[in-house]
Amino acid sequence: MKKVVAFVCITAFLFATMEVALKLGGSELDSLQLTFLRFMIGGIILAPFAVRETKQFREEAEAAGQVRSKLGAKDIGWLALVGAMGVGISMVAFQYGVNACNAATASSLICLNPIFTMVIAHIFTSEKMDKLKGIAFVLGLIAIVFMVRPWDIQEGNSVIGIVLMLVAAITFACYTVMGKRTIGRIGTFTQTSISFIIGSLFILVVMLATGRPVFEGIVDNLALVLYVGVMVTGVGYFTYFSAIKYSDATTGSIAFFIKPVIAPIFAVVFLEESILWNTIVGVILLVTASFLTLYDSSHKNTEH
Repeated sequence: MKKVVAFVCITAFLFATMEVALKLGGSELDSLQLTFLRFMIGGIILAPFAVRETKQFREEAEAAGQVRSKLGAKDIGWLALVGAMGVGISMVAFQYGVNACNAATASSLICLNPIFTMVIAHIFTSEKMDKLKGIAFVLGLIAIVFMVRPWDIQEGNSVIGIVLMLVAAITFACYTVMGKRTIGRIGTFTQTSISFIIGSLFILVVMLATGRPVFEGIVDNLALVLYVGVMVTGVGYFTYFSAIKYSDATTGSIAFFIKPVIAPIFAVVFLEESILWNTIVGVILLVTASFLTLYDSSHKNTEH
């Protein structure tokens, strides 16, 4: 249990620093370039764990007298779609949204993705919403209103930034639901590593086609690139999935429960942002919605 707690805490800490690091990086590097670099690095870091996972799956299949099929063209094609959604669309929108928003606002809005996941899963899968999830969804919508403060948008935020963050949260929810279809068969680390790398390659094609820098400026910002690539994306997702591996998905999601609480602190310390009352109310509502979702999932898992 101590191992799980450590994984959750590390994940929450790294993910909570994400918006501050990306905001600093976004002022020095091209947005597409930074997104490409961090997910390519993250995918490569997860690759050895993907290889080990695949080997473990194969050994388990052989022990059971079964033959485990290798990834085929259909699987790679599906992972390309997953990567395009999660990295090519969601995380690109996320980076541009971070650049056009306060880090505290951005960190809270992206944490709405589990709320949107419930709705998308309800529409496209057998995972249906119940009364508790419905309440959580409504609280999430109210949280958006307080965090955005449409009657008087806080300095540092912008309409386009807020819209992009919501697009990022919704499309990341789509990425999550899409990934659930095959993650049990392909493997958590394998699917994540491959989808990250393929998603990064999509961005690389766009960068080359539009004449954007690929490696320019990396040396001058090497520490930042390594932090967002190795630590936030590589180590962050490793500890997140490790928490799930040694417990369950519900426990692993606690990291997203903690993130909106501590992320504004980093925004104040490193970016000197001002945290106003509406942000605090929004975070409280978001945490409450997350808690209800967590409780509902945990309760159902206990029943089964």
